[in-house]
Amino acid sequence: MEGPEEQPPREADTEPVVTSGASEAVPRVLPGDPQNLSDVDAFNLLLEMKLKRRRERPDLPRTVTELVAEDGSRVYVVGTAHFSDDSKRDVVKTIREVQPDVVVVELCQYRVSMLKMDERTLLREAKEISLEKLQQAIRQNGVASGLMQMLLLKVSAHITEQLGVAPGGEFREAFKEASRVPFCKFHLGDRPIPVTFKRAIAALSFWQKVKLAWGLCFLSDPISKDDVERCKQKDLLEQMMAEMVGEFPDLHRTIVSERDVYLTYMLRQAARRLELPRASDAEPRKCVPSVVVGVVGMGHVPGIEKNWTTDLNIQEIMTVPPPSASGRVSRLAVKAAALGLLGYGLYWTGRRATSLLLALPTARHCLQRLCDAWPHK
Repeated sequence: MEGPEEQPPREADTEPVVTSGASEAVPRVLPGDPQNLSDVDAFNLLLEMKLKRRRERPDLPRTVTELVAEDGSRVYVVGTAHFSDDSKRDVVKTIREVQPDVVVVELCQYRVSMLKMDERTLLREAKEISLEKLQQAIRQNGVASGLMQMLLLKVSAHITEQLGVAPGGEFREAFKEASRVPFCKFHLGDRPIPVTFKRAIAALSFWQKVKLAWGLCFLSDPISKDDVERCKQKDLLEQMMAEMVGEFPDLHRTIVSERDVYLTYMLRQAARRLELPRASDAEPRKCVPSVVVGVVGMGHVPGIEKNWTTDLNIQEIMTVPPPSASGRVSRLAVKAAALGLLGYGLYWTGRRATSLLLALPTARHCLQRLCDAWPHK
């Protein structure tokens, strides 16, 4: 029996602007007293200012892929490396050039907090892997998925320590720039992380889980900023993905391919024609194509391009499969190992404490007196 489905969030709780925008020219508002402007006139005035700043033929970075929806709406997908300063600049430049109606980022509601934290706090949080974080991950995702999440956080912490850069800088820049564009909405476009981890763990066999955990635990290769920038090259990404598919094909399917489908779906949902406000009900409705900017990791861009014109069903990738026999065995093994380590730790601590106590002269004297006072047969 399949687990409950999780409904995807549509927008961030901290949306910069709650009114939708448009992408066609509108009649110019006549000058006059600003206090006498109607809501429609004020909207048209701000919209005209926005369209003046929108470039017809924008000068976009080479990391941007342009997609066109059936209704004429345009989506500019910015492929990024998550620890890259150049990616931040690419995102800022793209949003300023196209003045979008919606910005969609590769985040879910469980990771939206990184939009509100300052860089210093995020840098400290990314480096620290505490027991509290482990307990929270296990409560949220279960034992196996929680431990896998902590191992991936360890990888992120390793990269953070090597580069001195907090992850997700391009998403924070996208949030800031979206707040400066009139009538721009901010959407969270990624699948909820508990669903992704649970599906990933369920897709792996017991030995694959052990092999993956072992590799993540002992990851210590040095990483330079040049390595991060190289991750923005499509050919390098495709080579890395091919290696990943060969070793863990099911993991690639759940963590990359399924999220490609989800991100494509959310971008297509955002790229819908926008209805302009009317001065009265008698005025005919007018809809215009929208402009959307998507900010995703470069590894997702080929999948989004591939899925853009296909029929998508995200309900299939939102369900959490029931635990398999190997999954139940691995959970029992993890719990047994944890209890065994706890018991051994208590035994070793008690034995050590007893040895130290008996080594004290006062304790030895008391024991000697107790033995002398004890009646002998």
